[in-house]
Amino acid sequence: MAPQRFHEQFEQIQRSMPDVPLAMGPDDSAEFIYEKGYVLVRDGEDARVVEDTVRAHFTAEPDLVQDHVRRASPQTNRSGITRIQVGDPGEGDRAGDRPVAHALRALRESEGRAGRRLVSRNHLVSIAVNSCPGDEPAPVAQADGLNPGPVEGTYDADSAIGVLVVDTGLMRDFRSSPLLAHTDGDAQIKECDDDGVLQQYVGHGTFIAGLVAAVAPNTGITVRNSLNDAGAILESEFGEKLFEAVDAGGWPDILSLSAGTSNGRTDGLLGIEAFMRELREQRTLLVAAAGNNGSATPFWPAAYADLPDYQDVVVSVGALRGDGEFGACFSNHGPWVKVYAPGERLTSVLTGFDAPMPYVYQHSTYDTCRYGFGYSCTCVSPRHTGVLSEQGGGAKPDQVMFEGFAHWSGTSFATPLVAGMIAAHMTAQAENDPRVARYKMLAANSGYAEVRGAHVPALRPSTWRPVPVTPSAPRS
Repeated sequence: MAPQRFHEQFEQIQRSMPDVPLAMGPDDSAEFIYEKGYVLVRDGEDARVVEDTVRAHFTAEPDLVQDHVRRASPQTNRSGITRIQVGDPGEGDRAGDRPVAHALRALRESEGRAGRRLVSRNHLVSIAVNSCPGDEPAPVAQADGLNPGPVEGTYDADSAIGVLVVDTGLMRDFRSSPLLAHTDGDAQIKECDDDGVLQQYVGHGTFIAGLVAAVAPNTGITVRNSLNDAGAILESEFGEKLFEAVDAGGWPDILSLSAGTSNGRTDGLLGIEAFMRELREQRTLLVAAAGNNGSATPFWPAAYADLPDYQDVVVSVGALRGDGEFGACFSNHGPWVKVYAPGERLTSVLTGFDAPMPYVYQHSTYDTCRYGFGYSCTCVSPRHTGVLSEQGGGAKPDQVMFEGFAHWSGTSFATPLVAGMIAAHMTAQAENDPRVARYKMLAANSGYAEVRGAHVPALRPSTWRPVPVTPSAPRS
């Protein structure tokens, strides 16, 4: 991704998590963000081996200090992981973390003998860690309507499909939107800052709930606010939050998740290993966003869809551009992405209708898509003044009024469309098993699109309307 934009996104997340020093990795690259000074291990014997091995390695290296090596979290918990401190998180800069890098190297030989991973960075799981530059919601007049529009159908409490959305929570006035009459869950923890400016990714969970409700009217939707720090959470906490979400209301039919991270590996995230094992034993289908990095690198947990033990359990969703014919420039791609759906300039509910909200734009100031493609995508935004995209600017920020609806783009929103379409298929076919419904629906689907030259399955809701795709200006 564009280095400047990654650093801006990093700064935004760091401000939302001021007590957690973060670094970009691996080492000096910018593939993901992780916690400085700490590594993750499975609790029990693995934790003892890692702690002892790291301490011995650091003692033998004159440039490393082993005084910081210690357990930093309970030895046992439901997620089955333990944080081990290996360095001073306050030392160094965001370009990398030498103690963490050395701790990982110290375990290579042990991991080779064990034939499995023993240690991991503590990655930041996020709605958009290295997202396409600065896509944020733009207001839409109610007269323009939703896109996709609401599907005709009725709600029946006895047969409604349960959809759990793990996200940022719900806006305080969401109940004033008729579309969300059968939605419940957690409130957004903090909608605005002290100056009344809407916080980053506020409304994200409400927007997603609106997309599910529009595509699948016979759904009971629950939105949790697990991702309340600018849409982000540490991997060490992610598994616990997922368990809490299902504990609160039981395992749903479908779990829609629009967050994740790459980690440079092909075997998943250590922090959610226990949750994924338990998910496999349930009937719940996880529908997960493939990520907005424009990369073929596996993005977790969506990429579990490509692992043999989880192919029935997880659907990974990429995004189509506005015309629905090709992949959006920001969408991750590759054989681990199993289906694509519209993801650019969708229109859904951002707030309710009782209290219109002022909003300071956070769009990027980039003029062209970073990939240089010959069409307009969410990377392309008009220049303007914004408090996050132009730090230190003296001009008054642009402000708009949201009165219910918004445009938004990302794999975040292709994901609930697929979740909703599977739920609608369950209702239409009286199918009780969401995993079976997924296979039957995809088998009956005749839609395809082109993504980076590949012919891929594409799901397009019947009420979705393509939007014009215009060529971007030539780069100078």
